[in-house]
Formats: sequence, structure tokens, C-alpha cells
Amino acid sequence: MFDALRRYLERSITLSDEEFDILKTAFMPRHYPKGSFLQRAGDIARYGGFVAKGCMRSYTVDDKGKEHIVQFAPENWWISDLNNSLIGEPTGYFIDAIEDSDLLVCDLPSFEKALTALPTFAEHYRLGMQKHMVAKNRRISAFLSATAEERYLDFLKTYPSIARRVPQHMLASYLGITPETLSRVRKQLSRK
Repeated sequence: MFDALRRYLERSITLSDEEFDILKTAFMPRHYPKGSFLQRAGDIARYGGFVAKGCMRSYTVDDKGKEHIVQFAPENWWISDLNNSLIGEPTGYFIDAIEDSDLLVCDLPSFEKALTALPTFAEHYRLGMQKHMVAKNRRISAFLSATAEERYLDFLKTYPSIARRVPQHMLASYLGITPETLSRVRKQLSRK
């Protein structure tokens, strides 16, 4: 798992063996079988993780029992509930494995220690958070103004590998539409 993390990081930064050894001390390897949870809504969010293998999702459940997926995290993605970790309040998000998954998990104090000790890793993290915010704002704008078809086509363009891996009902939840609407959109697009 640590090899996957190193390959991922070395796409944008260089870490010496000694620096990477420091970083490794912040993480614990964990296996999550399909359907198991990294965290549950109502708990204090203790860990975030780097997905070395598999696919995770983050979601909320409304008072009617409907799931609302906010993130998919396949290999080489990070998943966490940073907001509630920072303030120490119970999370509103579930994070579970939609495939058997191997993660490197890290608690907030260990992560902050790694950021302090490794300035290049801190810079990588800062740039990653900026990209995350841009993507999040883009998604919010799409929810407010794009049609179901436009959201689906944008998802296919942006995340083609995820679209092939997740069940239709989960993809529909992420897009904010019903599975029936997604099926109708797919059918209309196949006729074009």
C-alpha cells in the first residue's frame, strides 16, 4: 500500500527515502471488505484515508432514508470528513467500501505532524485542497443549473473509470437524480 502512496505522491513531489519514512509513520494500513465502514454518521470522525486499492464512497442519509452520495474515492484518491475532524463534532457522513478496499488511514494529529515535518508534502496537500474546492464549487453550480443529462455527461467526461465501477443507483444518487431518470438519460443518449 505504501508503494501506491509513494507512486501517487511522486507524480507531483519528490520525497527522499528518509522523508517518506517519516510520512509512513502517520499512516496505518487497513483492509475494508465491501460494505464495511471507515466511519458512520453520528460518530466523531477519527480517520481519513488514502485509497490504495478499491473504491470508497462518502454519503449522507436523509430523514426519509434516502442516500445522497457526495464523493466516490477510487485508487489514488483521499477520503475523509475533514470539517468535523477539525471541530471534533459528530459527522453527518458515512464512509464505506463499495468494493473490497485497502486504505492507508491517518488520524488528524498524525497528519498535521506529517504536514509540519514535510514541507513538500504540505505544499502537495495545499494544492490538492485547492483543486478539491474548485471541483466542489463546480459540482454545486452544476446541481443548481445543469440538466440531468448535462450532469451525467460531465461525470462521464471527468470520471470515466468511476462511471464503469459504481452501480447505477449510486451514480444517480451522486448526480442528484433518480435511477429511473438516469436510465432515461442513458437511453436518450444511446439514440443520438
